[in-house]
Amino acid sequence: MPLSRFPVTPVQQSRLSQVDFNHLGFGSIFCDHMFSMTYENGAWMNPQIQPYQALAIEPGVAMLHYGQTVFDGYKSFRGIDGEVRIFRPEMNARRLHASCLRLCIPIMGADELGEIMVQATRQLIELDRDWIPSQWGQSLYIRPLIIGTESTLEVRAANSYRFIIMTSPVGSYFTNLKKGVSLRVEDRFTRAASLGGLGAAKTAANYAASLLPGSESRSEGFDQVLWLDSNEHRYVEEVGAMNIFFKIGGKVVTPPLGGSILPGIVRDSALTLLRDWGLEVEERRIAIDEVVAAFSSGELEEVFGAGTAAVICPVASIGYKGEIYPVSSSPPGELTLRLYDELTGIQYGKLPDRHGWIVGAPVSA
Repeated sequence: MPLSRFPVTPVQQSRLSQVDFNHLGFGSIFCDHMFSMTYENGAWMNPQIQPYQALAIEPGVAMLHYGQTVFDGYKSFRGIDGEVRIFRPEMNARRLHASCLRLCIPIMGADELGEIMVQATRQLIELDRDWIPSQWGQSLYIRPLIIGTESTLEVRAANSYRFIIMTSPVGSYFTNLKKGVSLRVEDRFTRAASLGGLGAAKTAANYAASLLPGSESRSEGFDQVLWLDSNEHRYVEEVGAMNIFFKIGGKVVTPPLGGSILPGIVRDSALTLLRDWGLEVEERRIAIDEVVAAFSSGELEEVFGAGTAAVICPVASIGYKGEIYPVSSSPPGELTLRLYDELTGIQYGKLPDRHGWIVGAPVSA
Protein backbone atom coordinates (compact mmCIF):
# COMPACT_ATOMS: atom_id res chain seq x y z
CA MET A 1 0.00 0.00 0.00
CA PRO A 2 1.49 3.40 -0.94
CA LEU A 3 2.04 5.56 2.12
CA SER A 4 1.90 8.94 0.42
CA ARG A 5 -0.73 11.50 1.35
CA PHE A 6 -4.25 10.16 1.59
CA PRO A 7 -7.09 11.66 -0.49
CA VAL A 8 -9.15 14.25 1.38
CA THR A 9 -12.80 15.22 1.33
CA PRO A 10 -12.96 18.43 3.36
CA VAL A 11 -15.91 19.54 5.45
CA GLN A 12 -18.16 22.18 3.94
CA GLN A 13 -18.76 23.92 7.26
CA SER A 14 -16.44 23.69 10.28
CA ARG A 15 -17.87 23.22 13.79
CA LEU A 16 -14.89 24.94 15.40
CA SER A 17 -16.88 28.06 16.37
CA GLN A 18 -18.97 25.90 18.72
CA VAL A 19 -15.96 24.89 20.85
CA ASP A 20 -15.21 26.56 24.18
CA PHE A 21 -11.49 25.94 24.67
CA ASN A 22 -11.69 27.08 28.27
CA HIS A 23 -14.04 24.20 29.14
CA LEU A 24 -12.96 21.27 26.98
CA GLY A 25 -13.53 18.33 29.31
CA PHE A 26 -12.21 15.05 27.97
CA GLY A 27 -13.35 13.31 24.79
CA SER A 28 -16.77 14.87 24.24
CA ILE A 29 -15.79 17.13 21.32
CA PHE A 30 -14.54 15.81 17.98
CA CYS A 31 -12.70 17.61 15.23
CA ASP A 32 -14.00 18.21 11.73
CA HIS A 33 -12.22 15.33 10.00
CA MET A 34 -11.41 11.66 10.52
CA PHE A 35 -9.35 9.00 8.76
CA SER A 36 -11.07 5.89 7.41
CA MET A 37 -10.13 2.70 5.61
CA THR A 38 -11.87 -0.66 5.15
CA TYR A 39 -10.96 -4.33 5.07
CA GLU A 40 -12.81 -6.50 2.54
CA ASN A 41 -11.96 -9.59 0.48
CA GLY A 42 -8.72 -10.13 2.36
CA ALA A 43 -7.21 -6.65 1.93
CA TRP A 44 -7.15 -3.23 3.54
CA MET A 45 -8.27 -0.57 1.05
CA ASN A 46 -9.63 2.93 0.44
CA PRO A 47 -7.59 4.96 2.95
CA GLN A 48 -8.97 8.50 3.03
CA ILE A 49 -9.60 11.59 5.12
CA GLN A 50 -13.26 12.57 5.31
CA PRO A 51 -15.62 14.67 7.43
CA TYR A 52 -16.27 13.35 10.92
CA GLN A 53 -19.61 11.59 10.61
CA ALA A 54 -21.91 8.92 11.95
CA LEU A 55 -21.33 5.32 10.87
CA ALA A 56 -24.01 3.39 9.02
CA ILE A 57 -23.99 -0.16 10.39
CA GLU A 58 -26.55 -2.94 10.43
CA PRO A 59 -28.06 -4.22 13.70
CA GLY A 60 -26.63 -7.64 12.88
CA VAL A 61 -23.02 -6.47 12.84
CA ALA A 62 -21.09 -9.03 14.87
CA MET A 63 -19.07 -6.36 16.65
CA LEU A 64 -22.23 -5.17 18.42
CA HIS A 65 -22.96 -8.69 19.65
CA TYR A 66 -19.53 -10.19 20.30
CA GLY A 67 -17.30 -7.19 20.93
CA GLN A 68 -14.70 -7.62 18.21
CA THR A 69 -13.23 -4.15 18.48
CA VAL A 70 -9.89 -2.64 19.50
CA PHE A 71 -8.70 0.92 19.96
CA ASP A 72 -5.80 2.96 21.25
CA GLY A 73 -5.03 6.53 22.24
CA TYR A 74 -2.16 8.98 21.92
CA LYS A 75 -1.75 12.75 21.97
CA SER A 76 -0.32 15.66 20.06
CA PHE A 77 0.69 18.92 21.72
CA ARG A 78 1.03 22.49 20.56
CA GLY A 79 4.38 23.41 22.06
CA ILE A 80 5.54 26.62 23.66
CA ASP A 81 7.20 27.41 20.31
CA GLY A 82 3.98 26.88 18.36
CA GLU A 83 5.19 23.59 16.85
CA VAL A 84 2.93 20.53 17.02
CA ARG A 85 4.41 17.32 18.45
CA ILE A 86 3.00 13.77 18.51
CA PHE A 87 4.12 11.66 21.47
CA ARG A 88 5.35 8.12 20.66
CA PRO A 89 2.72 7.13 18.04
CA GLU A 90 4.81 4.20 16.79
CA MET A 91 4.59 2.53 20.20
CA ASN A 92 0.82 2.99 20.16
CA ALA A 93 0.80 1.38 16.72
CA ARG A 94 2.66 -1.65 18.06
CA ARG A 95 0.18 -1.95 20.93
CA LEU A 96 -2.78 -1.61 18.55
CA HIS A 97 -1.21 -4.27 16.35
CA ALA A 98 -0.92 -6.63 19.34
CA SER A 99 -4.54 -5.92 20.30
CA CYS A 100 -5.64 -6.80 16.75
CA LEU A 101 -3.81 -10.12 16.91
CA ARG A 102 -5.47 -10.98 20.23
CA LEU A 103 -8.95 -10.10 18.90
CA CYS A 104 -8.39 -12.01 15.63
CA ILE A 105 -8.51 -8.86 13.50
CA PRO A 106 -6.48 -9.16 10.27
CA ILE A 107 -3.98 -6.32 10.24
CA MET A 108 -0.98 -5.22 8.22
CA GLY A 109 2.48 -5.35 9.80
CA ALA A 110 3.18 -3.21 12.84
CA ASP A 111 5.62 -0.94 10.98
CA GLU A 112 3.19 -0.31 8.12
CA LEU A 113 0.38 0.31 10.59
CA GLY A 114 2.60 2.82 12.38
CA GLU A 115 3.41 4.63 9.12
CA ILE A 116 -0.28 4.84 8.24
CA MET A 117 -1.19 6.15 11.68
CA VAL A 118 1.55 8.80 11.62
CA GLN A 119 0.69 9.97 8.09
CA ALA A 120 -3.05 10.04 8.84
CA THR A 121 -2.44 11.91 12.09
CA ARG A 122 -0.24 14.49 10.37
CA GLN A 123 -2.90 15.12 7.73
CA LEU A 124 -5.65 15.38 10.33
CA ILE A 125 -3.54 17.85 12.31
CA GLU A 126 -2.87 19.89 9.16
CA LEU A 127 -6.56 20.02 8.25
CA ASP A 128 -7.79 20.70 11.79
CA ARG A 129 -4.80 22.73 13.00
CA ASP A 130 -7.02 25.37 14.60
CA TRP A 131 -8.61 22.68 16.80
CA ILE A 132 -5.32 21.98 18.59
CA PRO A 133 -5.45 23.64 22.03
CA SER A 134 -2.68 26.02 23.02
CA GLN A 135 -3.01 26.06 26.82
CA TRP A 136 -0.59 24.07 28.97
CA GLY A 137 -2.28 20.85 30.08
CA GLN A 138 -4.49 20.71 27.00
CA SER A 139 -3.79 18.54 23.97
CA LEU A 140 -5.26 16.88 20.92
CA TYR A 141 -6.26 13.32 21.79
CA ILE A 142 -6.02 10.86 18.89
CA ARG A 143 -8.19 7.74 18.95
CA PRO A 144 -7.63 4.92 16.42
CA LEU A 145 -10.49 2.41 16.37
CA ILE A 146 -10.99 -0.85 14.47
CA ILE A 147 -14.37 -2.61 14.42
CA GLY A 148 -15.70 -5.75 12.78
CA THR A 149 -18.40 -4.72 10.29
CA GLU A 150 -19.70 -8.01 8.90
CA SER A 151 -23.37 -8.65 9.60
CA THR A 152 -23.60 -12.16 11.07
CA LEU A 153 -24.74 -13.79 14.29
CA GLU A 154 -22.29 -16.64 13.91
CA VAL A 155 -19.71 -16.58 16.71
CA ARG A 156 -16.48 -16.12 14.76
CA ALA A 157 -14.12 -13.42 13.57
CA ALA A 158 -15.67 -11.03 11.08
CA ASN A 159 -14.68 -10.93 7.41
CA SER A 160 -14.87 -7.14 7.05
CA TYR A 161 -13.59 -4.24 9.19
CA ARG A 162 -13.47 -0.47 9.45
CA PHE A 163 -10.40 1.40 10.70
CA ILE A 164 -11.03 4.95 11.90
CA ILE A 165 -8.81 7.61 13.43
CA MET A 166 -10.64 10.50 15.11
CA THR A 167 -9.27 13.44 17.06
CA SER A 168 -10.55 15.41 20.02
CA PRO A 169 -9.28 18.56 21.78
CA VAL A 170 -9.08 17.71 25.49
CA GLY A 171 -8.27 19.20 28.85
CA SER A 172 -7.01 17.30 31.88
CA TYR A 173 -8.53 13.84 32.41
CA PHE A 174 -8.79 14.45 36.16
CA THR A 175 -10.06 17.81 37.37
CA ASN A 176 -8.41 17.65 40.81
CA LEU A 177 -4.80 16.93 39.91
CA LYS A 178 -3.41 19.44 42.37
CA LYS A 179 -4.85 17.56 45.32
CA GLY A 180 -4.36 14.11 43.77
CA VAL A 181 -6.88 11.37 43.10
CA SER A 182 -8.44 8.86 45.46
CA LEU A 183 -8.48 5.13 44.67
CA ARG A 184 -10.73 2.38 45.98
CA VAL A 185 -9.20 -1.09 45.99
CA GLU A 186 -11.53 -3.50 44.19
CA ASP A 187 -11.44 -6.90 45.88
CA ARG A 188 -14.66 -8.41 44.47
CA PHE A 189 -14.79 -7.79 40.73
CA THR A 190 -12.08 -8.54 38.17
CA ARG A 191 -10.93 -6.37 35.30
CA ALA A 192 -9.17 -9.12 33.34
CA ALA A 193 -8.11 -12.74 33.77
CA SER A 194 -4.51 -13.19 34.90
CA LEU A 195 -3.78 -16.02 32.46
CA GLY A 196 -4.91 -16.03 28.85
CA GLY A 197 -7.35 -13.15 29.15
CA LEU A 198 -7.67 -9.80 27.39
CA GLY A 199 -5.91 -7.62 29.94
CA ALA A 200 -2.98 -6.70 27.70
CA ALA A 201 -5.26 -5.77 24.78
CA LYS A 202 -6.96 -2.40 24.51
CA THR A 203 -10.41 -3.70 23.76
CA ALA A 204 -13.95 -2.77 24.76
CA ALA A 205 -14.49 -5.86 26.93
CA ASN A 206 -11.96 -4.72 29.53
CA TYR A 207 -13.65 -1.37 29.89
CA ALA A 208 -17.14 -2.86 30.02
CA ALA A 209 -15.97 -5.01 32.94
CA SER A 210 -14.82 -1.87 34.76
CA LEU A 211 -18.05 0.13 34.52
CA LEU A 212 -19.90 -1.24 37.54
CA PRO A 213 -16.93 -1.13 39.96
CA GLY A 214 -16.05 2.31 38.65
CA SER A 215 -19.58 3.55 39.21
CA GLU A 216 -19.63 2.11 42.71
CA SER A 217 -16.29 3.77 43.49
CA ARG A 218 -17.51 7.17 42.38
CA SER A 219 -20.72 6.78 44.38
CA GLU A 220 -18.54 6.20 47.45
CA GLY A 221 -16.53 9.36 46.76
CA PHE A 222 -13.49 7.85 45.05
CA ASP A 223 -12.09 8.88 41.68
CA GLN A 224 -10.92 5.53 40.32
CA VAL A 225 -10.63 1.79 40.97
CA LEU A 226 -7.35 0.12 41.93
CA TRP A 227 -7.55 -3.39 40.50
CA LEU A 228 -6.17 -6.56 42.08
CA ASP A 229 -5.29 -9.82 40.36
CA SER A 230 -8.11 -12.15 39.36
CA ASN A 231 -6.76 -15.31 41.01
CA GLU A 232 -6.33 -14.22 44.63
CA HIS A 233 -7.50 -10.59 44.69
CA ARG A 234 -4.26 -9.91 46.49
CA TYR A 235 -1.73 -8.37 44.09
CA VAL A 236 -2.03 -4.86 42.71
CA GLU A 237 -2.42 -4.60 38.93
CA GLU A 238 -3.47 -1.22 37.56
CA VAL A 239 -5.91 1.68 37.85
CA GLY A 240 -8.82 2.04 35.47
CA ALA A 241 -7.15 4.80 33.43
CA MET A 242 -3.45 4.35 34.16
CA ASN A 243 -0.65 2.13 35.40
CA ILE A 244 0.29 2.43 39.07
CA PHE A 245 3.62 3.17 40.79
CA PHE A 246 4.63 3.12 44.47
CA LYS A 247 7.69 4.74 46.03
CA ILE A 248 8.48 2.64 49.10
CA GLY A 249 11.60 3.15 51.18
CA GLY A 250 13.36 4.99 48.38
CA LYS A 251 12.56 2.35 45.71
CA VAL A 252 10.00 2.71 42.94
CA VAL A 253 7.84 -0.39 42.51
CA THR A 254 5.32 -1.09 39.74
CA PRO A 255 3.50 -4.32 38.81
CA PRO A 256 5.12 -6.27 35.96
CA LEU A 257 3.51 -6.81 32.57
CA GLY A 258 2.23 -10.33 32.40
CA GLY A 259 -0.83 -10.43 30.19
CA SER A 260 -3.39 -8.90 32.52
CA ILE A 261 -1.97 -5.34 32.60
CA LEU A 262 -2.09 -2.90 29.72
CA PRO A 263 1.45 -2.07 28.53
CA GLY A 264 1.22 1.68 28.92
CA ILE A 265 3.29 4.00 26.74
CA VAL A 266 3.62 6.56 29.54
CA ARG A 267 4.46 3.69 31.92
CA ASP A 268 7.36 2.76 29.66
CA SER A 269 8.40 6.42 29.41
CA ALA A 270 8.32 6.87 33.19
CA LEU A 271 10.41 3.73 33.75
CA THR A 272 12.96 4.97 31.24
CA LEU A 273 13.27 8.36 32.95
CA LEU A 274 13.46 6.86 36.44
CA ARG A 275 16.33 4.63 35.37
CA ASP A 276 18.02 7.54 33.60
CA TRP A 277 17.98 9.35 36.93
CA GLY A 278 19.63 6.42 38.71
CA LEU A 279 16.66 5.48 40.88
CA GLU A 280 16.19 1.90 41.99
CA VAL A 281 13.17 0.54 40.10
CA GLU A 282 11.50 -2.82 40.57
CA GLU A 283 8.93 -4.34 38.23
CA ARG A 284 7.47 -7.02 40.48
CA ARG A 285 4.29 -8.26 42.07
CA ILE A 286 3.22 -6.13 44.99
CA ALA A 287 0.50 -7.25 47.37
CA ILE A 288 -2.02 -4.73 48.63
CA ASP A 289 -1.08 -5.87 52.15
CA GLU A 290 2.50 -4.76 51.42
CA VAL A 291 1.20 -1.33 50.43
CA VAL A 292 -0.83 -1.09 53.65
CA ALA A 293 2.17 -2.23 55.71
CA ALA A 294 4.38 0.37 54.02
CA PHE A 295 1.83 3.03 54.89
CA SER A 296 1.72 1.88 58.51
CA SER A 297 5.52 1.89 58.81
CA GLY A 298 5.88 5.28 57.15
CA GLU A 299 7.82 3.86 54.19
CA LEU A 300 5.11 4.62 51.61
CA GLU A 301 6.47 7.89 50.28
CA GLU A 302 4.52 8.46 47.05
CA VAL A 303 1.94 6.78 44.84
CA PHE A 304 1.25 7.94 41.30
CA GLY A 305 -0.36 6.77 38.09
CA ALA A 306 0.96 6.99 34.55
CA GLY A 307 -1.23 7.06 31.45
CA THR A 308 -1.80 8.83 28.16
CA ALA A 309 -4.90 10.63 29.37
CA ALA A 310 -3.60 11.53 32.84
CA VAL A 311 0.17 11.78 32.06
CA ILE A 312 1.55 11.50 35.63
CA CYS A 313 -1.14 11.72 38.30
CA PRO A 314 -0.53 11.86 42.07
CA VAL A 315 -2.56 9.54 44.30
CA ALA A 316 -3.67 11.25 47.49
CA SER A 317 -5.41 8.33 49.20
CA ILE A 318 -6.28 4.64 48.90
CA GLY A 319 -9.42 3.07 50.31
CA TYR A 320 -9.29 -0.61 51.28
CA LYS A 321 -11.66 -2.71 53.40
CA GLY A 322 -13.35 0.33 54.89
CA GLU A 323 -10.12 2.14 55.78
CA ILE A 324 -8.72 5.23 54.08
CA TYR A 325 -4.94 5.44 53.79
CA PRO A 326 -3.84 9.03 53.04
CA VAL A 327 -0.67 8.77 51.00
CA SER A 328 0.12 12.47 51.26
CA SER A 329 -1.45 15.56 52.72
CA SER A 330 0.11 17.74 50.03
CA PRO A 331 0.46 15.93 46.69
CA PRO A 332 2.16 15.76 44.30
CA GLY A 333 5.31 14.31 45.83
CA GLU A 334 8.76 15.40 44.70
CA LEU A 335 9.31 12.45 42.36
CA THR A 336 5.76 12.58 40.98
CA LEU A 337 6.17 16.25 40.16
CA ARG A 338 9.59 15.70 38.62
CA LEU A 339 8.21 13.02 36.28
CA TYR A 340 5.23 15.18 35.34
CA ASP A 341 7.44 18.18 34.63
CA GLU A 342 9.89 16.12 32.57
CA LEU A 343 7.27 14.37 30.44
CA THR A 344 5.14 17.44 29.81
CA GLY A 345 8.32 19.44 29.19
CA ILE A 346 9.24 17.00 26.41
CA GLN A 347 5.70 16.92 25.03
CA TYR A 348 5.39 20.71 24.83
CA GLY A 349 8.94 21.32 23.59
CA LYS A 350 10.17 22.96 26.77
CA LEU A 351 12.78 20.23 27.39
CA PRO A 352 14.94 18.24 24.94
CA ASP A 353 13.69 14.90 23.62
CA ARG A 354 16.68 12.69 24.41
CA HIS A 355 14.97 9.40 23.56
CA GLY A 356 13.43 10.24 20.18
CA TRP A 357 9.86 10.03 21.48
CA ILE A 358 8.55 13.01 19.55
CA VAL A 359 7.27 12.82 15.98
CA GLY A 360 6.92 16.21 14.34
CA ALA A 361 3.69 17.30 12.70
CA PRO A 362 4.45 20.30 10.50
CA VAL A 363 1.50 22.66 10.38
CA SER A 364 1.31 25.14 7.53
CA ALA A 365 0.15 28.65 8.28
